[in-house]
Amino acid sequence: MKLHFLGTGAADWDITNTSTDINYRRFSSILVDDILLIDPGPCVYEFAESFGYEKLTQDIRYIVNTHRHGDHYDETTVENLCKNGAEYYDLERDKPIAIGDYIIRAYEANHGTCINANHIAVEDKSGKKLFYACDGCWFPYETYLSICEYKPDMLIFDCTIGDTEGDYRIFDHNNIRMVLEMAMTLRQYCGGFMVSHMARTLHGSHEELCERLAPHKIIPAHDDMIIKI
Repeated sequence: MKLHFLGTGAADWDITNTSTDINYRRFSSILVDDILLIDPGPCVYEFAESFGYEKLTQDIRYIVNTHRHGDHYDETTVENLCKNGAEYYDLERDKPIAIGDYIIRAYEANHGTCINANHIAVEDKSGKKLFYACDGCWFPYETYLSICEYKPDMLIFDCTIGDTEGDYRIFDHNNIRMVLEMAMTLRQYCGGFMVSHMARTLHGSHEELCERLAPHKIIPAHDDMIIKI
């Protein structure tokens, strides 16, 4: 399973002054195997143009969404992708659906500022499994139990607020300490961990974040990062 990060940031700053610098973070979005888009936000087309991926938006066939906040869902993006042949799928918790060669599941996210926010699990035909948990904070108990049973090859945590502590946003997003605690608990059930959805104004450089998380074997994502699981 190929994962291509189109954006790794949060809705905390102006996205109009674009850059391909590794420390520039677009609104969070991820592309699976070049065809399955999770979160059709407003940066998808700009990303493709800025990084020179001429066919990226044309190749997308399936679209799913974690929640309807504007940094994760943009109506114009969805309309344009669907005009090019993509299909948008609504997800319901506890109702896995087959989309192409994938089985997609939705799990409750602890993201109280949005109704029906979900984390999304993707399993391909070879059995590889992704658990994408952006955005939201500390997993609800039932979601935690589902992760233990699901056993993803890669789990991607929300890490919006960096090392910020004593802040009201911990009830809607994770800080690094929360991520580390969950990772320690879930390590026996997961193949690996990454973080995304990082507020640019609340984190240092990408290099600093890599150094901060390396001892914990957690990989920070960046825009245009491609990995295989």
